Amino acid sequence: MKKFNFVLFTILPLFVFSQKIRVFVLAGQSNMNGFGFTKDLPDDLKSFKDVYIFQGKAVADHEPNGGVGKWEILKPGHGHQFTTDGKTNKHSDRFGPELSFAKRLKELYPKDKIAIIKYAREGTSIDSLARGPFGCWDSDYFGKTGGNQFKHYLNTVQNAFQKIDFQKNEEVVMNGIIWMQGEGDASYTEEIAQNYYGHLVTLFKGFRASLRDAEVPVVIGKISDSGKDPSGRVWKTGELIQYAQEKFVAQDKAAAIVRSTKNYGYGDDPWHYNSAAYIDLGKNFADEVQALIQKKEAVVGK
Repeated sequence: MKKFNFVLFTILPLFVFSQKIRVFVLAGQSNMNGFGFTKDLPDDLKSFKDVYIFQGKAVADHEPNGGVGKWEILKPGHGHQFTTDGKTNKHSDRFGPELSFAKRLKELYPKDKIAIIKYAREGTSIDSLARGPFGCWDSDYFGKTGGNQFKHYLNTVQNAFQKIDFQKNEEVVMNGIIWMQGEGDASYTEEIAQNYYGHLVTLFKGFRASLRDAEVPVVIGKISDSGKDPSGRVWKTGELIQYAQEKFVAQDKAAAIVRSTKNYGYGDDPWHYNSAAYIDLGKNFADEVQALIQKKEAVVGK
């Protein structure tokens, strides 16, 4: 993954604003998509005001229409088996970290609107050698038809901004990229895991370039292992991926990491968190990105 292609877009303010629309990108693989059950949600995570979501259609690298979607007020059902054709969103009985993430952000920014752009494809890796049947985020991988997950992400963001509805007194601000991924790259060889840090660096350069801000805050969810395998370890090279994630945030002044994942419970399989874990994960994502936003805004305000 040596280079990246991206679509540039921006909204240029020409007047005084009275309200911010804070935009956040949520991306990754299955634990970003979410396997929590909506039946487990508390009442305060079932409905929202002034919180919107655009979830791009997640498809394999070679498939068309990746990233089509439709803006709507956030509600449960944007997890595993959520589908969209760009005109109608079909909600599932699952959720990811987006609900508690949004709730916490509204507590932190009660006067602002929150807009979430989500694209997550289950099983995906960054390294093309670990893509399997799921796909990869390597923008240099073109497969049979020239597609990859980064390209589908770009389509998601472009479609979202083409369709975003805002008033003249509202300022659209890119406030963060939230990333939950790594298990796909931890399932193969040591060489693939050793390359994960370099892939992260290149990937986030691409993410930030697509948003026209080299210092957009980034928060990573540290992968964890359920231990629900006869060998005692589900992810063969998980420790190397964890090391790469820690190295990335240590060397990137605008990045942070959520480590609470090591204490999370799992659902009916050895790969995905339970409902309580996704609720905690979203809140922690919000707290970490808000700290980075404060840091960035303090520098800008000097």
